Parts: sequence; structure tokens; C-alpha cells
Amino acid sequence: MVSKRCYELGTARSVIRELFEYGNRRAGEVGPERVYDFSLGNPSVPPPRPVLEELERLLREEDPLTLHSYTTSTGDRAVRTRLAAGLAARFGHPYRPDDLYLTAGAAAALCCVFHALTQRPGDEFVVFAPYFPEYKVFIEGAGAVPVILPPRVPDFQIDLDALERAIGPRTQGVLINSPNNPAGVVYTPQTLRGLAQVLARKAEELGHPIYLISDEPYREIVYDGAVTPWVPDFYPDTLVCYSWSKSLSLPGERIGYVLVGERVTDGEAVLAAVGGAGRTLGYVNAPALFQRLCAACDGLTADLSVYAENRRLLTAGLGELGFDVSIPPAGTFYYFLPTLEPDDAAFCDRAKAMDLLLVPGSGFGAPGYARLSFCVPTQRVQGALEVFARLARSYGR
Repeated sequence: MVSKRCYELGTARSVIRELFEYGNRRAGEVGPERVYDFSLGNPSVPPPRPVLEELERLLREEDPLTLHSYTTSTGDRAVRTRLAAGLAARFGHPYRPDDLYLTAGAAAALCCVFHALTQRPGDEFVVFAPYFPEYKVFIEGAGAVPVILPPRVPDFQIDLDALERAIGPRTQGVLINSPNNPAGVVYTPQTLRGLAQVLARKAEELGHPIYLISDEPYREIVYDGAVTPWVPDFYPDTLVCYSWSKSLSLPGERIGYVLVGERVTDGEAVLAAVGGAGRTLGYVNAPALFQRLCAACDGLTADLSVYAENRRLLTAGLGELGFDVSIPPAGTFYYFLPTLEPDDAAFCDRAKAMDLLLVPGSGFGAPGYARLSFCVPTQRVQGALEVFARLARSYGR
């Protein structure tokens, strides 16, 4: 016999992955140029040239034995020293190497944090819809319970009154994702100040810390001069989970970190528990080669102008077709589009019949929307607008 939960997870594909695989099959049938796949958030621009040059240098000049050896479980000390200095310079906090635990991407960072903070089965983590669907898997895998709050539409900022009602004695943490997948919203300083006030008040009332877990793989991907606020500026008990997957276009290399700053309550114990969680989950250490690469290239980004142009084309083109684009994404490379009928799954099925692949918002906890991943070649966006026109006409637009 096997674990029922693991069996179900192993046999039930996510809607996003199912659509992506369908798109690949369909491209083999009708040609890739006729399939407009906006399902998967896989960066479509190459890593910046300095990343490739540094990778070549490391492989050419460094001792292969050292380069590919185990590091300490927390990450190579020199790497963490360099990253901490960069974070301190960028955000103005005195971060230290021992504030960092390097991980196999943001997913591993989140899993380590949820396991570290879960003290007993049934502990709770508050999640705001719309949310990345794997959050539920990560939280439940730690033996905890996700408390999902419905979205505040249309701006997708945080409903602070709902948050206050949701926090109870079992609440260990609150998870935020800004810039947000799938909505593209960037939480404003006003929102974060209000969030911090609620968490501080409830932590005092309950007599234990409530940690704010900030999932930030899209931190650098913002538009029109937007800036992603640094969450620890607003709330000291913040644990930052980061990945270079999107900023450096390295999603398959699985490299990121957990940052637990010195202002975090019981921070040393939290970071030790994060390391213990990594041990129980089998994370010996983050990929050694890419630890060194990302430390050397931290702060760089891939060519984000491609995503900005795709966003501009979608906003203009979909707006002309009668879609609601009144709140375009401030960050990420996702468009969260109100559907032309209440049933978002039916809307996406109608689009799918036209070889236009969109992800229903219900899977993100926000029915009535569809997610478009516009990290695709610009030609695909241009061609898809003709299909969006057909889709709109099918609704009498």
C-alpha cells in the first residue's frame, strides 16, 4: 500500500500542467504557430549575458572538485556573505550571512518555512486569493491547514477586516505574494502598513508571534515605474522566500533562499528550524554551482522589456475588443482577465476550442477570471489577438 495523499498528488496533474501538455500535443497536430499557449509561467527570454559569462568562467577557471562538491546545508559561507552584503546595501538592513538559508528554489524555501513553523497538526496559515495553487500542497504537506481568504476585487489588495477575523489561536503565519501570481498586483505601502498593524495587534492579543511569509520570485518584474516595497520595512517578523527563477530566467536550476533577519522574533530558532526542515525533506544543500553563480549575478535581471511590450500589446488589444483591462498587472508576467461569462472554466474551454490556452481563475481561488502567462514570444501575443477577437465575437461583442 502507498500513501493515499501522495498517490492522489502524483496522479492528479495541475490544471496549468495539463493545459501545457495539451498545448504540446496540439502543436504536434496543427503546428506550433497555430496554438496560442498562455498556460505556463516559464520565462521566454534568455538569462542576461553576464550570467552566461559567469557560468562559463566558473566552469573554466574554478576547481571542479570544489565547484561541484557539497556545501554546508545552509549554503556556502562566501556565497551567503556576498548575498547578505548585497541585501544590506539594497534595503538598508544589517543582514548577516547567518540570516540566510539557501534552497532549491522558492518552492523549497516555502516548504521549509511551513514545516519549521508548524508546531502541531492543524496549525494554520492564512493565504489570500488569488494564490499560486501549490501553496495548499506545501502547507498541507507540513501537516498544517491553509485558511483561504476570498479576493478583494477588483484591485486584489488585502481585505484587512477579513484578515483580522481569520486569525486565531492556531495561526502561525500569513503568506503574501507580491508581485502576485496570478493577479499581477503589487501590494502598496498603505496595504502593508495596515497588514503589519493587524498582525502586531493579533500577535499581542494571542501571546505568540505571527510570522509574515513573503514569497517574492517576481520582486524585480514590475512596470510603469512601480517599485516592490521591501516587506521587512513594515513588519519585523517577516521571513522572505526568494528565487532567481524569474529574475535571471533560471527556473529549471532551482535556486533561492529563506531570509530571516535579526529583527525576527526568535530568529535564530526559526532559522535553525528551517534548516531542520530542509534536513527532514532531504535537501542536502542548494545546487552548489548555482549558489556561486547567483551570488555573483544577484541584482541583475533578464531583458524585462519583452514582457513590458507583451503587456502593452495585451492591454491595448484586449481593451479594443471589449475585455476589462482597467487594472493591468503592475508586476509579474501574468494578466488576470475578467472572463466574458461567470463560469471561467466554460470561458477557458471555449477559448481552448480555438487553440487559445488560458487557465481558469477558479484554480487560483478567484472564479470569474482567466490567467494569461505573457512570458511568451511577442509574435504569439500578436497572433493571439485575432483569436481573442473571435472569442469576443462568440459572446456577441
